[in-house]
Amino acid sequence: MIKLLAVFILLPVSVYAGDAAVIDKTDTLWVLISATFVLFMLPGLAVFYTGMSSEKNTLSTMLYSMVAIFIVGLLWVFFGHSLAFAPGGNAFIGGTEFFFFNNVMTEVRGTIPEPIFAMFQGMFAIITCALLSGSIVERVKFTAFVAFIAVWSIVVYAPLAHWVWGGGFLGSWGVLDFAGGIVVHFSSAVAAFVFIKVLGNRQGFQKTQFLPHNLMLTVFGTGLLWFGWFGFNAGSALAVNDVAFLAFVNTFIAGCAGGLSWSLMEYKKGKPTALGISSGIIAGLASITNAAGFVTPMIALLIGFAGGLFCYLAVFLKFSLKYDDSLDVVGIHGVGGVWGALATGLFVSVGGTGLVFGNAKQFFVQLGSLGVVLIYTALMTFIILKIINALIGLRVTPEEETQGLDLSQHGETAYN
Repeated sequence: MIKLLAVFILLPVSVYAGDAAVIDKTDTLWVLISATFVLFMLPGLAVFYTGMSSEKNTLSTMLYSMVAIFIVGLLWVFFGHSLAFAPGGNAFIGGTEFFFFNNVMTEVRGTIPEPIFAMFQGMFAIITCALLSGSIVERVKFTAFVAFIAVWSIVVYAPLAHWVWGGGFLGSWGVLDFAGGIVVHFSSAVAAFVFIKVLGNRQGFQKTQFLPHNLMLTVFGTGLLWFGWFGFNAGSALAVNDVAFLAFVNTFIAGCAGGLSWSLMEYKKGKPTALGISSGIIAGLASITNAAGFVTPMIALLIGFAGGLFCYLAVFLKFSLKYDDSLDVVGIHGVGGVWGALATGLFVSVGGTGLVFGNAKQFFVQLGSLGVVLIYTALMTFIILKIINALIGLRVTPEEETQGLDLSQHGETAYN
């Protein structure tokens, strides 16, 4: 296998399907592998979330992540990639040239084939929809969730990707989002918060303690997610170059720093926990995603460490604000996404300059982009949910919720 990879890398570059653009085989292989890494994050996320859920909702929680792969994945091939990245569009939406993957197989983007780029970006769309599921587990109908992510991925995610990465108006403003701090993490958290408010809290919220049923799964899932995050961030360079190397290093450092800061906060109040360490690592990773290729390693350490602190404090707000974010999507991915976007505006020094280096405009551009994404995502998410609720209903019955969604939605249990 290694010999085959070596032969692939060392072959001379070639023209793809008669196009004038030249493909770099090393860049292509790296993005192909990175796309696989990001896909591997989906079972990692499923395991991570499942460990934190109750035993009677084990399969249900896991399947929210897994179903996103083929629902969002197919819709990305049919429509999403075109609406996000096809030529012929405008500042708000891409063209229709790539619908149903028409013309995609013969195009080249930069130094890689368009289909490889499309698959890499498609994994981002999939994981964005899977991320938000953690906020509403244990009470939403499976069919309602499937309907929601199908519509949301096209109506919300694809336009956001176009605005920032596909030649849209936020990109023209100069917004910097290296690997999805705004497009992925922040948008999923905004959608999650709206979903929570429309759906309602779980029975017994703030009266009953909802305990994780298997923290070993959550710790294992953290490792899988961290592994995949290297492809998520470093792969976003779309080439084997210094920027990819920087993003790779920053991803490791920020994850370490987030785990450290969360552990220290827990240690001050008692004992560092497995759930806390896992949450801190994810908080650090979510915080650095926006800035991964734009800042130096020591700034990445600062971003990850502060991200762990901010997210630690944020997860407790759900009790005072009385919203049931089951698995802390808003507190970790939302706060981490906001902090990462603003930190980019403050500290960017690679490929641009931030406020600390004399460019105040970059900070306010980042802040403005958060406002735009917040308004659009919240409004469209609310409309989609209201329509689905009117057609098929969003929430399971109280009896089904008490029984557990494994049995009520899937007719099986995880542990026999």
